[in-house]
Parts: sequence; structure tokens; C-alpha cells
Amino acid sequence: MRILLVEDEVELARWVARALEQGGFVIEHVADGLQAESRLMAEEYDAVVLDLRLPGKDGLAVLKAMRGRDDRTPVLILTAQDTLDERVRGLNLGADDYLPKPFAIAELEARILALIRRSRGRAHPRLQCGTLVFDGETRSFTLGGAPLALTPRESTLLGALLARSGQPLTKAQLLDKVFSLDADVSPDAIEVLVYRLRKKLTGHGVTIVTLRGFGYLLEPEAEA
Repeated sequence: MRILLVEDEVELARWVARALEQGGFVIEHVADGLQAESRLMAEEYDAVVLDLRLPGKDGLAVLKAMRGRDDRTPVLILTAQDTLDERVRGLNLGADDYLPKPFAIAELEARILALIRRSRGRAHPRLQCGTLVFDGETRSFTLGGAPLALTPRESTLLGALLARSGQPLTKAQLLDKVFSLDADVSPDAIEVLVYRLRKKLTGHGVTIVTLRGFGYLLEPEAEA
């Protein structure tokens, strides 16, 4: 499940992104409202975690613009000043939930999952490519019906490819999603993860394809 995290406090964003990625979410982070608006118009997400006090464009303005163009992506607002007036304004503009700071990651995860379940209208959101299945309820993968053991970074990378199944992602995009705010990570780190994932997927009818000079995509293998 792809989440856009809009938060200008770098350390808080780093902590939230790492914790959610370990839970199986695919996180994309931006630090200001203008960047958020640009990403929301270019990409699709399962949910948005949106801070209110942002540079460039504040969170309520981002939310208002989303709903104005009929973007119904679920939005959970983070706020350090949990006032009744602020909550009412946000809910009237189309926010789906509020979570005051400080908060526990377990509660944030639970609220995000609840929003996604409601938006999809089903109890167990799933992503699938061939025999590879991601269960959004348990945030776990199965391959050919059997549990697939993955490290947190393998899970994040595979989740990113599965969310865009059949569509390519560049190495730069994957680096950003898998390593989030970590600096000085070599592109070779993605190649290592892809190599390990290919070994785990071998023989199950789904593969990671290399697009030379561009990146990777996940697709079912053609039947012989």
C-alpha cells in the first residue's frame, strides 16, 4: 500500500517512514505543501498522511485543492495543535481522520489501515501479480499460496513494484521508496535487493524485469 507522507519535521518523518515501511507500507515522503500537490497530481496513493503546518502551502490548502479536483484519496491529518476549530475545518474540507502529536506508530498504522479499508469498501485489501499476493490486512506476502519471508527492505521494494505491477520504476524512484531519507545510498543497493528477490520468486511465474538504462518492473512470466 502506497502512502504519501507530508511532513516538514525531518526527524519525525524519518521515524514514521521507517516504522511504516517495516510494517509493509510503501512510503513516499515530501516536506512541503507544494511538493505534495505536485506528487498527488502525478501519482496515485492509497492514503495521505498530512501535516498541517507546512512550508510552501499549508495542509488545509493542500486538502482543499485535493477535494476540489475530486481526489478522494483518504487523508489522515497530523497536528500538534489539536483544537476543536481546527478539526472542524479539516473535516469540513474533507479530511477522513485526525491524529494529534505525539502519537504511537501502532495507532497511526491502525488508522491508516481503517481508512484504506473503508475507501476500498472491503475488509481485506489485496494486491496481486500472478501467484504473488500482498494482503493489506496482515501486510504480508504469499507466493504460490505459501508465506514469503522477506526482510523489511525487500518487502518495501517488492511492495513498490507490486503497487505499480506492469509499470516500470526507475532506480532513483526505488532508492527513494526503499531507503527513504537515508543519505549516500548507492544505486547498487537496489541491484542487490532485486537479485535477492529474483531468487525468492524463481519458479513461481512472476519475475522482476530489468529495463536497461531505466529501472525495473514486476510482471507475470509468459507461459512456455
